[in-house]
Amino acid sequence: MANKLSEWVNRAKGMVQWSPSDGGIIGLITVPLLILIILLVALGFYWSAEPDPFDIETAAADRAIETESRLTTGSYTTSAVIAAMETLLNKRGGYLSNDIMPPSIWLDNIPNWEFGVLVQVRDLARSMRNDFSRSQSQSAEDVDLIIAEPKFNFDNQSWFLPATENVYNEGVDALYGYLARLQNPENPDAQFYARADNLQEWLGQVEKRLGSLSQRLSASVGQVRLNTDLAGDAEAVQSTQTSSQVEVKTPWTEIDDVFYEARGAAWALIQFLKAVEHDFSPVLQKKNALISLRQIVRELEGTQEPIWSPIILNGSGFGLFANHSLVMASYISRANAALIDLRNLLEQG
Repeated sequence: MANKLSEWVNRAKGMVQWSPSDGGIIGLITVPLLILIILLVALGFYWSAEPDPFDIETAAADRAIETESRLTTGSYTTSAVIAAMETLLNKRGGYLSNDIMPPSIWLDNIPNWEFGVLVQVRDLARSMRNDFSRSQSQSAEDVDLIIAEPKFNFDNQSWFLPATENVYNEGVDALYGYLARLQNPENPDAQFYARADNLQEWLGQVEKRLGSLSQRLSASVGQVRLNTDLAGDAEAVQSTQTSSQVEVKTPWTEIDDVFYEARGAAWALIQFLKAVEHDFSPVLQKKNALISLRQIVRELEGTQEPIWSPIILNGSGFGLFANHSLVMASYISRANAALIDLRNLLEQG
């Protein structure tokens, strides 16, 4: 009986013991897997760096050389849109919003930054098509801007048939066509009308975008607000009744998303406003509005300061920890207030 018991114990030990060859197989699998994970994490950090701003004068001059033409009214604004899209598509890691493979699929800060830039590109491209390139409401649309504007409104997360990058590149090519015609003195068909009413129309869109971003950023700590939807018009009505007080709070999982979207939008607006300063310089000087525009740029530049914290903090307004969203909202709100003043100057000056 004792011999049988000893035999069973030895058999059990043999079933659970690892042989040297088994340990070698585990090592062959584990070590490369750990190395791969470390490399993907490092690559993710590298790709998460935000692009530096570009110099608008250099961007316009470079594209004039590429098209073998001269700089003219509209060259700076068109070149700024092209440069912003090329930065979006060709920065570290390329365009990440539609990637479905690691490490891109784990990243969300840069994709939200890309979306913030893209929204501003879409708005300016729409204004170029509807306002800047047309002398009046009954005039024909520019043939290249008809192509470019809808291309930039394509789904920003499509990864196949067609890929987002391919469609956006087609839009950039159309802008290059418009720019070449715009800068060709022998081709009067392409125009860019730097008028106060055209500029005011685009700034109105920017004002609404900044106002929305400011509200979403401020809602990081949650607020109970009075409902002012119908304020200012005693006879105004709305489709459904709402409470007199509205509680607004951005979900904590979306706080960093809104922050980086605002950061991307501000990055793009800085470049576009600097371009507008060149193309609309006579109008801005006549309206005595040049300093107002530069003040907007100055406020937006504050949003681009380096972030020293590894995460976007969401402390209370006067709490122990910082609230990065409220700081960003402060810069955005001040820029929006200056933008309203600028629009009033363009209308009344």
